[in-house]
Amino acid sequence: MMLNRRQFIRAGLAGSALLAFAGWLNAAGQRALNDAERDMLAAVVNALLDGALPGDSGQRRRLVALTVDGIAVEVAGFSLATQKEIGELFGLLVAAPGRWLLAGVGKAWREASVTDVSDFLQAWRTSRLDLLQGAYAALHDLTFGAWYARPETWEAIGYPGPPKGYF
Repeated sequence: MMLNRRQFIRAGLAGSALLAFAGWLNAAGQRALNDAERDMLAAVVNALLDGALPGDSGQRRRLVALTVDGIAVEVAGFSLATQKEIGELFGLLVAAPGRWLLAGVGKAWREASVTDVSDFLQAWRTSRLDLLQGAYAALHDLTFGAWYARPETWEAIGYPGPPKGYF
C-alpha cells in the first residue's frame, strides 16, 4: 500500500512528536531505570532468555529481575551519549504509542506474553530498516551481557571463569 502525500506528512509529524517525547523523557542524562523501563526490559529479558529461564515462576521472576538490574549497571557504565541513545530507545518503547506502533504490542509490558514480545523482537531482528535491526541488537546484547555477567550462568556455556592469579 502506497501512502499518499497527506498520510506521509501525518506519519512524519506523528513520528517527530514521538521522538521529541522520547527525548524529553531522557533529558536528565545519567539516571536509574524507571519502573516503566524495568517492566519493558523484564518483558524483553523474559522473551530473549525463554529457553534458559526456569519454569518455576518465582525463580524466573528473580532471575529476570537480576538480569534487568545487570542491564541497569551496563547502561550506567556507558558514555552519556550512549546512555542518551539507549534512553531514547527505552522511552519510545515504554510510551504506549511507541509500544503499539513500533513494537506492535498492544498490551502493557507487564501483561504482554512471551509470544507477543518474541514476535516484536523477531520482526525487528529481520526488519529491512537498519535502525530497527540496531535497536534489536542493542536489546539483545544488553540482555545477554547482563545474563552472562553473573558467574552462576557460566557453566551452561562451559566458561570456567576468568584466569586466577593474574590480578
